[in-house]
Amino acid sequence: MKTITLPDIIPLFPLPSALLLPRSRLPLNIFEPRYLAMLEDALKTPERLIGMIQPTSRPPNQTAPEGSTGLHQIGCAGRVTQFSETEDGRYMITLTGVSRFRLTEEVQGFTPYRRAHVDWQDFSADLGRAEHDTGFDRPAFLRLLTRYFEAQSLDTDWDNLGEADDELLINSLSMMLGFEPEDKQALLEAPSLSTRRETLVTLIEFSLRGGDAEELLQ
Repeated sequence: MKTITLPDIIPLFPLPSALLLPRSRLPLNIFEPRYLAMLEDALKTPERLIGMIQPTSRPPNQTAPEGSTGLHQIGCAGRVTQFSETEDGRYMITLTGVSRFRLTEEVQGFTPYRRAHVDWQDFSADLGRAEHDTGFDRPAFLRLLTRYFEAQSLDTDWDNLGEADDELLINSLSMMLGFEPEDKQALLEAPSLSTRRETLVTLIEFSLRGGDAEELLQ
């Protein structure tokens, strides 16, 4: 991916359980009018960035604290790298993860979608080369993953999975496996690839024991 300028203000796409990580790809189906407007505006900019961010969870009937955005502080911006329009006016797009960001303040304006001032400085490593996990025991991890896929009745291309490099393997699984939104947030906020792998292993092991992974990470 070519070097791009990271703007101070980006559009936000709040979507529970949708995880985007740097250098990973996330396919999205855009159909709501406000997000169609967001996509059209993003495509007019040189960066073509959209900030994926998760809403915070709270107990039913509990209102958000005053001043709360209702969003997690950390999200990940992706560049629109593919898009196509369907006959019924929807867009199928692919976001390629560029960098995580910290939400600092929402922008009040006239767009139908949400925008925010964001800070990139804590995530400068996201713009570098792919990470490697020096402590990664791949055979043990794949054995654990096999048990999980069997327990969840999931299928995959094990040849391609086994040949994927560390970052692609760990990040792709973090994005695709069906964990709770708070678990996905923990994977997003992991400070390094090895920490993300350790979190992923913990979530998988806890699921295999029949536990509640969301409770585990609180």
